[in-house]
Amino acid sequence: MSDGSVQQRQSQPAVPVLEEQRVGEILAAVPERRHWRYRPRRVGMVWRSRTFRIAAVCTVLALCGLAILALVRDQTGTEGFLVGLGLAVLPVPLLMAAFRWLDRVEPAPWRNLLFSFAWGAFAAALVAILANSFATRWIATATADPSHADTLGATVIAPVIEESAKAAAVLLIFLFRRREFNGIVDGIVVAGFTASGFAFTENILYLGNAFGEDQQIGTSGVVSVTAATFFVRAVMSPFAHPLFTVLTGIGFGLAAAGARRRRIRRIALPLLGLVLAMGMHALWNGSATFGPYGFYAVYGLFMVPVFGLVTWLAIWSRRRELRTLAAELPAYAAAGWLTPAEPLALSSMRARGMARDAARQRHAAAAGGIRVGPYGPGHWPPPYASAYGPGHGQGPGHVQGYGPGYGPGYGPRPYPGPGPGPGYAPGYGPGFGPGFGPGYAPGYAPRRAQVRAHVEAQAKAHGRAAARAVAEYESFATSLASLRRQARRGTAGPDFAERELELLHHLWQRRGVAAPALTYAAQATGRLHPHHVPPAPHAYPRPAHPQPGGNGYNPYLNPHRPPPPQ
Repeated sequence: MSDGSVQQRQSQPAVPVLEEQRVGEILAAVPERRHWRYRPRRVGMVWRSRTFRIAAVCTVLALCGLAILALVRDQTGTEGFLVGLGLAVLPVPLLMAAFRWLDRVEPAPWRNLLFSFAWGAFAAALVAILANSFATRWIATATADPSHADTLGATVIAPVIEESAKAAAVLLIFLFRRREFNGIVDGIVVAGFTASGFAFTENILYLGNAFGEDQQIGTSGVVSVTAATFFVRAVMSPFAHPLFTVLTGIGFGLAAAGARRRRIRRIALPLLGLVLAMGMHALWNGSATFGPYGFYAVYGLFMVPVFGLVTWLAIWSRRRELRTLAAELPAYAAAGWLTPAEPLALSSMRARGMARDAARQRHAAAAGGIRVGPYGPGHWPPPYASAYGPGHGQGPGHVQGYGPGYGPGYGPRPYPGPGPGPGYAPGYGPGFGPGFGPGYAPGYAPRRAQVRAHVEAQAKAHGRAAARAVAEYESFATSLASLRRQARRGTAGPDFAERELELLHHLWQRRGVAAPALTYAAQATGRLHPHHVPPAPHAYPRPAHPQPGGNGYNPYLNPHRPPPPQ
C-alpha cells in the first residue's frame, strides 16, 4: 500500500462501529439535553440568554415594522397603502415556496427564514428609506440639481444602501446560526427570504404611490399606472431583488463551505458577492436612463441569463448535497448505524417523500386497526370503554352498553319474549343479557359516530407523528453527512466527535420508524432490488415488487394482509 493511500485513510474521520453489546455504552456518552450542541445553550449572563435574545430581536423588528409602515402610509395615504398592501402580498407566497422547495434536502429552521423575511421587510426597508431620502436631499442641496440627484440616488446610493442592509441579515445568520448555514443552498435561501421581505415593503410604496397618481389623473383598469407598476414589479420581475441579494448569499455560502483556516477567502468571498449584488442592482435601476429600450435590453440580455445561471447553480448545489449523502452515509451503514438501503433512499428526493407518505399511511392504518374491529371488550380506549362496556338502562330502550351489560333494567323491557340471552323477562328484575337485542339504544348511532371520529383523529395523529419522525430522521442524516464531509475537508472544528455522537443518538431514537419506511422507499423507487436487502428484525415486511402492483397488495402498508397467490 502506498504512503498516499495510508495518509488518505488516516485523514478519514473515524466512524464508531455499532456493536450490540456496546450500544448502551456508546449512547450513554451522549451529553444531556441541555448540553446538546444543535440547540442554543443557556448561559448565565442575561444578554446572552436565549430568551433575552429572542425578546430583543422581536422587539427591534416590531419597532422597525411599525416605523416603516407608518412612513409608507404617510407617503401613500391610507387608501393607497391598503391597495399597495393587497397587491404587494400576491407574489410573496410564490417566492417563499420557490426558495423553500430549493431547501428541501436539509431544510433551514423556520425561525431563521422568518427572521430573514422580517429583517428585509422592516429593518432593511426602514434603513433604506431613511438613508436614501437623506442622501438624495443632501445631493440635491449640494449640486442644486434635483433631477440629477434623483438619478444619482437611484443608480448609486440606493444599490449600496439597500444591498448592505439586506446583507446584514445573511451576516447575522452566518455568525449566530453557523451550524445551520453550511453551503451555497443555505446562502441562497436566507438571502432570497430577506430580499423577498424587502421587495414586499418596497412594492407597497410603489403601488400605493401609483394608485395615488391614478386618483389624481382619473385613470383606472388595465391602462392605469397601478396596473402597469404591478405588471413590471410583480409579474415581470418578482425575482429582481432576490436575484441581487442571492449573489451575496452565494458568497457567504462559499465562505461557509471553505476551510476555517482560509480567513482571507472567508472574508473576500462575501464581500465579492456583495459588490456584484450592488453592481447588478445599479444596472437594473439605471436601465431607464439607457434610452426607450434600455429597460428591455437589460431585462432580456442580462437579467434573464443571470437568473437562469443562478437557478442552475442552486439546483446543482442541491443535487450535490444529495450526492454527499450517497457518498458519506455508507460508512455508517457499514458500521451498523444505518441499514444498507437507507443511503440510497436518503439520496433521492422522491424516495424521501415516499418514505414519509408510507410511514404516515402505515402507522395511521395500524393505529386505526387496533381500535376498529369487532365491537366488544378490549377494543376501545379508556374513556370509551365505560361507554361501550358495562352500563345501566334508564328506561325503555336506553340501555348504555354496547358490550355485555350487567346493570339492572329500571322499567319494562320494550320487547319481552325470547332474546339473545338470559334476563330478558319483562318487569323490574335485573337484566344480564349481552345487550345486542332489538330496541337497545336510540342514541347508539350518534355515539358510534363520535367514537369513530375520535378513532380516525387518533389514527391521523399517529400517522402525522410517524411522518414527522421520518422527516426528522432525514434531516439528522443529512446533517451527519454534511458534518462528515466537513471533517474530511478540515472544516468541521474540534467538536466533530461530540456532534457526530449527538446526531447518531437522534437517528437511533427514530430508527424503528424511519428505517423500514426508507427501506421500502428505496425498493419501491427501484434504487434497491429485493434480494439486496438483508433481513432486519426491526423492519416491517418489505414489498414484493419495486412498485405496488395493480392488485393493491402492499405489505408495508398492509402488514397483516397475506400476499396474493403468484
